[in-house]
Amino acid sequence: MSRWLGLPHVLWALSWVICGGLIGCESAPAPEQAQVPLAPALDTPAAPATSSADMETTESGLKYKVHNPGSEKKPLPTNTVTVNYRGWLDNGEQFDAGQGITFGLNQVIPGWTEGLQLVGEGGKIELEIPSELAYGEQGVPGIPPNATLHFDVDLISIE
Repeated sequence: MSRWLGLPHVLWALSWVICGGLIGCESAPAPEQAQVPLAPALDTPAAPATSSADMETTESGLKYKVHNPGSEKKPLPTNTVTVNYRGWLDNGEQFDAGQGITFGLNQVIPGWTEGLQLVGEGGKIELEIPSELAYGEQGVPGIPPNATLHFDVDLISIE
């Protein structure tokens, strides 16, 4: 089984390379210690769906609700995207957030790769990602095994 890296872990690794190895700046915290504030652009996120029944479901089991379809330009897995997002668990606990984060769409968990292809540039989507499309049975620091992940995502740009 392949291990997928999520945004917090990719960003931590990048900060370690930059701060730990090349520039010599203050040590970067490990992902389980990182505290990312709610992105200002998401202070008024789209209201989460009241239930999973309000969401569309793809063949893979990904649930989503498009709050703003954005433009007709949609990303492909090989594109680089820039997003604002926040993520939370079923119990409502926020585990991550970011603003202006840029990454290759094929470098994140499968639920993100699939989900962001459903909305156009400038759009907003809510994702409910089953564990099979996230971190599965192994989990990662801050995300328990078999966790369903929830995200509000603003797709800012596609390159």
